Amino acid sequence: MSEDGAVGIVLVSHSAEVAASVAALAKGLSGGAAAVPVAPAGGTEGGGLGTSAELIAAAAASVDRGAGVAVLTDLGSAVLTVKALLAVGDELPEDTRLVDAPFVEGAVAAVVTAAAGGDLDAVEAAAAEAYAYRKV
Repeated sequence: MSEDGAVGIVLVSHSAEVAASVAALAKGLSGGAAAVPVAPAGGTEGGGLGTSAELIAAAAASVDRGAGVAVLTDLGSAVLTVKALLAVGDELPEDTRLVDAPFVEGAVAAVVTAAAGGDLDAVEAAAAEAYAYRKV
């Protein structure tokens, strides 16, 4: 783990309720992961469905502890919003990464790995590995 703290996790959904619920689930399944900063960024500023660059940037800033920020998204336009923020270059903390992972399973894997002291590379790899999880 970085001397500055754990990797931060941002969960971007088109729904504020979904983002908050997945954040709570991931933290709960990882034993609370009190040391891992996790922030939901769901919906629009007005509470509607969609994504908000401002909410995503604020969430990323709130979880940045100097060890990097992993951003997981639910659907296509959330991906595009995060990619646009990354392209601008100064809207998100340094070492922010868009992680290609399933939203729920990836979030759990990311939080568990960050709680175990994993760096940003390890968090990204664990979340991406969730694509291989078999359910039947």
